[in-house]
Amino acid sequence: GVGHSAEHSMGRVLRAQRKGHGGIFKSNTCKRQGAAKFRKLDFAERQGYVKGLVKNIVHDQGRGAPLAVVHFRDGYKYKLNKELIVAAEGMYTGQFIYCGKKAELAIGNILPLSTIPEGTAVCNIEQHTGDRSKIARASGNYAVIVSQNPDEGLTRVRLPSGMRKVLKSTCRAMIGTIAGGGRPEKPILKAGRAYFKYKAKRRRWPVVRG
Repeated sequence: GVGHSAEHSMGRVLRAQRKGHGGIFKSNTCKRQGAAKFRKLDFAERQGYVKGLVKNIVHDQGRGAPLAVVHFRDGYKYKLNKELIVAAEGMYTGQFIYCGKKAELAIGNILPLSTIPEGTAVCNIEQHTGDRSKIARASGNYAVIVSQNPDEGLTRVRLPSGMRKVLKSTCRAMIGTIAGGGRPEKPILKAGRAYFKYKAKRRRWPVVRG
């Protein structure tokens, strides 16, 4: 009786509380490669295309999908710009990828939604023009272009969750699906593997029921 009423008066333990007390020294970021995003949207990409070279495919700690290290020539200075982009299935080192309105429809290329035909599987989609990719970035994920509305400049996309979303046609997306698919199909089998899986991510395990 007493315990029951005390539980009701105190409310429930929130997800943020389950993670334990905070602190700047607790984030698992020491082995992470860095923020994975497209190159900055510039005039060359809006009007033509830019060529990049995939120099390496790297593992990112705490992330199921591999990252591609892509080198682009800088259009204004004599230097290379190195970008980290979540890799699409089928990308390889030494591959040339093309970004921009005039780029061709091939796996790994980054195009504005307006130039991608309906029914195409895309990943790494921007939510707002120039935000350098936000949607469908987990391993094995992809979204599908459902329909185009050129008069209003909008594109309808089916997200990995099945939800449909209307985006600006100027938003960019990568052709293909994210690499590392089929990851959840392997059973974890033992607590130790779950322990190491979440140790690399964040404080979310073990989960107590009751």
